[in-house]
Parts: sequence; structure tokens; C-alpha cells
Amino acid sequence: MAKIESYRDLIVWQQAMDLAVSIYKATRTWPKEEIYGLTAQLRRAATSVPANIAEGYGRESRASYQQFLRIAQGSLKELETHLLIAQRVGISSHEATEPLMTRSESVGTLLRLLIRKLSPE
Repeated sequence: MAKIESYRDLIVWQQAMDLAVSIYKATRTWPKEEIYGLTAQLRRAATSVPANIAEGYGRESRASYQQFLRIAQGSLKELETHLLIAQRVGISSHEATEPLMTRSESVGTLLRLLIRKLSPE
């Protein structure tokens, strides 16, 4: 197992980055009138996930790190909600949304595992 020397070495951060890039790609074709609506909110939530993982990693205490990971979890749920709204209002298809939801759930699983690993025994 490789040694973790940076937040960039964390698989959860790497997958969260990939998810954010996928969200940007998926929203490129969304209606221009949504650029300040759902598009912006979804992109903000997507970038918040890896950003909070990185910020937490740089904190002094384990408790603070866990708090930032929980914030990342919240942003992930926000992202999923925006995706589902986009699907319901017809901006995004089920076929476009489903792989993004699957990626999001994978990141969520890794976040939960990391939070658990950081918890005191």
C-alpha cells in the first residue's frame, strides 16, 4: 500500500476530482438560462467535495479533519439532489444522471470509510 504524503494521494480525493470534472462536462450542454441556476449550484457542490477533503487534510486536528469530511459529505448530497432535480425538470436524462449518481455514491462510501477510520477506537 502506497504511503499517503498528500491529500492528492487519497483515492477519495481523486474520485471526487473525477466526479467534479464529469459534472462540468455533463453540464456543458445544459440550457444557457441555467448557467446561474442549477448549473452553477451543481458545479459549486461538485467542486466543494474535493476542496473540503483537501482543506480537512491540511487541518491540525483529527476532529477538524473529520468535520471537513462531513462537510464534503453534505456537498455530495447537495450534488445528488441537484442532479435529481435536473432530471425531474427535464434538463438531464436518466441515462446522463445515473452514472454521475453512481460515482457520487462511490465517493460517499469512501468518505464514510475515511471518517470511520479517523474516529477514535
